[in-house]
Amino acid sequence: MIFIIAGVSGAGKTTIGKLLSEKLEFPFYDADDFHPPENVAKMAQGIPLQDEDRESWLQNLAKNIKNWNFQNGAVLACSALKEKYRKKLLGDPEQAITWIFLNSEYEVILNRLSARKDHYFKPSLLKSQFEALEIPGYGLHIDVNKSEDKIIEDIMNKLDHPKSKIGLLGLGVMGKSLALNLASRGIKVSVYNRHVDRFEVDIAKNFAEANKKDFNFPWFEDLHDFVDSLEKPRNILLMVNAGKTVDIVIKDLLPLLDKGDLIIDGGNSHYKDTIRREQELKENGLLFMGTGVSGGEEGALKGPSIMPGGSKEAYKRVGRFFEKIAAKDPEGKPCCTHVGPDAAGHFVKMLHNGIEYGEMQLIAEMYHYLRFSLTKGPGEIAVLFRKWNLEMKSYLLEISADILETKEGDEFLIDKILDAAKQKGTGGWSTNAALELGVPFDTITAAVMARNISAKKKERQKAMDLYGVSSVKENRTQESELSELFSAYKTASIINHAIGFDLLSVASREYDWDLNLSEIARIWTNGCIIRSVFMEDLIVIFREQPDKNILTHPEIVADIKNNRKTLTKVTGEALVSGIPVPVLSAAANYLLGYFSGQTSANMIQAQRDYFGAHTYERTDKPRGEFFHTNWKPAN
Repeated sequence: MIFIIAGVSGAGKTTIGKLLSEKLEFPFYDADDFHPPENVAKMAQGIPLQDEDRESWLQNLAKNIKNWNFQNGAVLACSALKEKYRKKLLGDPEQAITWIFLNSEYEVILNRLSARKDHYFKPSLLKSQFEALEIPGYGLHIDVNKSEDKIIEDIMNKLDHPKSKIGLLGLGVMGKSLALNLASRGIKVSVYNRHVDRFEVDIAKNFAEANKKDFNFPWFEDLHDFVDSLEKPRNILLMVNAGKTVDIVIKDLLPLLDKGDLIIDGGNSHYKDTIRREQELKENGLLFMGTGVSGGEEGALKGPSIMPGGSKEAYKRVGRFFEKIAAKDPEGKPCCTHVGPDAAGHFVKMLHNGIEYGEMQLIAEMYHYLRFSLTKGPGEIAVLFRKWNLEMKSYLLEISADILETKEGDEFLIDKILDAAKQKGTGGWSTNAALELGVPFDTITAAVMARNISAKKKERQKAMDLYGVSSVKENRTQESELSELFSAYKTASIINHAIGFDLLSVASREYDWDLNLSEIARIWTNGCIIRSVFMEDLIVIFREQPDKNILTHPEIVADIKNNRKTLTKVTGEALVSGIPVPVLSAAANYLLGYFSGQTSANMIQAQRDYFGAHTYERTDKPRGEFFHTNWKPAN
């Protein structure tokens, strides 16, 4: 641990630094001793130092701070008047530095400085130091207009009861897991949860009590006390339900915050709400980040994929915290990056969930076809899924195999689960966004609609009786047929990813987000729900062709050429067998439409022109020329 005593000359940095070093039993260093002779000569003549004079001095100090940090720690007295100087001293953001700022009124410091003897710093330079001083919102702030003993007492009290680096508001499943993750990485976090009689009682208190053996969580049910427990400028992570709840919480927080404080929305908020909220808070002098977090309860606890969006200034404040708690990619880098400005983080998380919808439905279709047409038992399908996953390394395929092996007594639990799926909104939101941006979204839209129709359980049962239709059972066990099923699954998965990333590409251009798709793929290689070995391939593919659909990449083209007929064959066989495969069908249709030189859209354009005079373009005329025809035959 490094303690840097900062402040203008005359604030008592050296005196207090020496006393603190004795108290903490750390070595003491004075930054003035590291000035080169030419700087000392300038100051002795009353000439203020310029930034170019300080450069080598700051570099030398930063190098020593790094060495002291690797040893037993130190106390350093250093003016560090400007934020840019402090950033240079910090060097590695992982270093454990505690800033202690000594300050008081100009007249108090001037009197102290005037009383000093045999020091090269002239009192006439004090005014320039106060003009240059940039008082930060972080660290310990100590008024030096008191005795030395009292100053040391104040410092020790604040060191014994430090304020939290971040506050987490909302202790649901994800909130609790993230709080534990932060604390396990040495980040002091305050936790808050509202108290509602009979509904939310002692949530924060019970959480802190349950984890007191490992961590000391300051817990609160009073919002004012919660905000007051945070180090300034404050960082507050909201883990509450998307929608009106976020606006209500922000409204309650506003009177308690200061300019420069940061609110982070870690829920699945709609990206347009995030754009609005960031603008509103900016007008109040506050920072706002819409941050996607993927990985579920386990990921949040052990290492999620984190997608922060917002200003670079905001990310600089909390990015190091997020990077500490994030999962690590195959190269050991954190699965976290500054995605882009305003709502980019929430849009990327929404699209992650859209791809997730498609992948989940695709696996469900494979299971359903194997179970109810090819008459494979859950245990057999689990074995097959695990075999497939040796190549795919898909988290969703892995958990699906676990699900299929789970029994309740002698019966498989999967057979007792009602076939009516739900959605929280992100799948539908991504479909709406695709419609607004004019992007084909076949597989993901099909997955959303599959959930919608699954919810009509009673109606579906009545329709089944009405039509008297059931799936055709085929006891087919040939390895070649199972191999074809795997090829169809892989191809549909590639298409699903291509559709999702295509929307990201279009949104990036539309909203000027400058999304790095390769970097997004990288942070999705671990921690998140859609992680797979294919995501690792996408890092390279998007690096090679950042602005193109992945279906145009040579390796993807070669793969799909080999498997497209298998995709349509398996899709057709499933449909003939009476098994609905909406995502498989959508993938096949999207692919056929994607590489079709001639589609049916010419008929659509003619129809539109017939009933609405919407005009059309011609193949024998230049693009951009429009024509209208009186289609109705003469009587």
